[in-house]
Amino acid sequence: MRFYADLHIHSKYSRATSRDCDLENLSYWGQKKGITVIGTGDFTHPAWIQEIKDKLVPAEPGFFKLRSEIEKKVKNRLPPICQSQTRFMLSVEISTIYKKGDKVRKIHHLVYAPSIEKAEAINRKLEKIGNIRSDGRPILGLDSRHLLEIVLDAGEGCFLIPAHIWTPWFSVFGSKSGFDSILECYDDLAGEVFALETGLSSDPEMNWKISQLDRFRLVSNSDAHSPPKLGREANLFETELSYFALKKALETGKGYAGTVEFFPEEGKYHMDGHRNCGVCLHPKESKKHKGLCPKCGKPLTLGVMYRVEELADRHTCEKPKGAAGFKSLVPLPEIISEISQCGVASQKVTQNYENILNGLGNELGILSDLPIEHIQKSGSSLVAEAIRRMRKGEVIRQAGYDGEYGVIKLFKENELKSNEMIGVLFDLPSLQDSEGAEAISAETQSQKLLRRRSASPGNDKQGLRPHSVRLRHDVLKNNLPDSHQQKAIEMVHGPLLIMAGPGTGKTKVLTHRVAHLIQKQGADPASCLTITFTRRAAEEMRKRLSELVPDHFEKIPVMTFHALGLHILKENRVAAGLPRG
Repeated sequence: MRFYADLHIHSKYSRATSRDCDLENLSYWGQKKGITVIGTGDFTHPAWIQEIKDKLVPAEPGFFKLRSEIEKKVKNRLPPICQSQTRFMLSVEISTIYKKGDKVRKIHHLVYAPSIEKAEAINRKLEKIGNIRSDGRPILGLDSRHLLEIVLDAGEGCFLIPAHIWTPWFSVFGSKSGFDSILECYDDLAGEVFALETGLSSDPEMNWKISQLDRFRLVSNSDAHSPPKLGREANLFETELSYFALKKALETGKGYAGTVEFFPEEGKYHMDGHRNCGVCLHPKESKKHKGLCPKCGKPLTLGVMYRVEELADRHTCEKPKGAAGFKSLVPLPEIISEISQCGVASQKVTQNYENILNGLGNELGILSDLPIEHIQKSGSSLVAEAIRRMRKGEVIRQAGYDGEYGVIKLFKENELKSNEMIGVLFDLPSLQDSEGAEAISAETQSQKLLRRRSASPGNDKQGLRPHSVRLRHDVLKNNLPDSHQQKAIEMVHGPLLIMAGPGTGKTKVLTHRVAHLIQKQGADPASCLTITFTRRAAEEMRKRLSELVPDHFEKIPVMTFHALGLHILKENRVAAGLPRG
């Protein structure tokens, strides 16, 4: 059987995750994305493991499925063309922080178990070491080698995979707290590790430059904090549908067909940089500056490419014998967002996404397998052209750095500028045939970013007349703030009026502005009142603030006008000594 698996996700009990991260929504989005096997995530959390017991039943060996009455409700929400079977596999991400050698190590691990009994055996041992109840991804003062020993002792079938191995702050090879080899990290048990998760900021080709990684299966997962992010990276298997067949494929390579990947530049730690200064550098530039920010002089966050080059013992990215292949994809909502020139979360993009799925099937099938001619006949030829370019790697790359996601584009700006509907009837030329349309290298883009961000807007006090900032209509939600947005974000004194249409990035500007006031200006989070019209918009703002200022977002009042009015009425009623009723 051929199927996709996404084995690194988080539940609603993890920090900074969507409230929709429950089993029903994971199954719903798994079917829309084309994912058959989904990691449960967070099985160490008491409430989540109880929910797993209540809602899942055993399926094939080591796998679980939704109870029939729950699964029926999920399928009723889906178009028939997307309906498929979903299986769950018990998983959890565990963070270990400990001192080893000459520095503090912060390593993340993915742990898997074939039964609830074995998962609970792991939980009992971990609970004696630290707090596993407050966060779905627990943080423990435990050596990585000892965590692996606990997993192996829990019984046959349990295994561990080092998570996002290149992330600077929390990984086995991370520039800030990692090691230079798997052996250094896991000591005498290193031979029990047979797979490594490469993370969003690297792809297998980058890892092929390091010969010590040849013996490992390179896996990729979404690390999803909300169900719509499922499948942005995933693994392809050609085995029977069971936990033990999947594990054997990872151990031996037989039946493991490879991965679907982000373009690595889109990952938020691909390049070196300093987010506070807007500085993004290629490793060669970082070395010239001796690892220091050219703007403020503080240490740069050295990214994935830097560490790969540092450990590489091969000059070329030659595929090792027996290694699985991979495909680099751009999520379908991002493609639609670029074409329609609206934010990824806009109603227009959402509706077009649903229409395409209703006509063509699940997302991974559309992106990787469906013939271009079929896509073209069933919808906009712009979408078909975008997918053709993506499959050939004809993309424009703006690299991520120091926690900022990069951006992958499929069209030059002037290709879409003249008319939003161009391409519905006529094809566009390919990037390689368009004059001056060569893909922008990450190094060139980093120089562009450095020039653009070299000066910050002043914070002089302004008069009472509101400043106004008009946002371009082609701003992408996940893009770095452009100059107009940055001006709005960084203005502190005086009233500010932002005039913009739907899908232009207003929510991004408002949430980044709140984050700027708290992080840069020392504002009290409780004083940053954020108001919107609908509960859906308020929830979106809460979600974004939880990602931008995770330590403060719970204190920030985010509400609708109606909720604020009700709050004021209640507050004044109590202050006046009137009854609450």
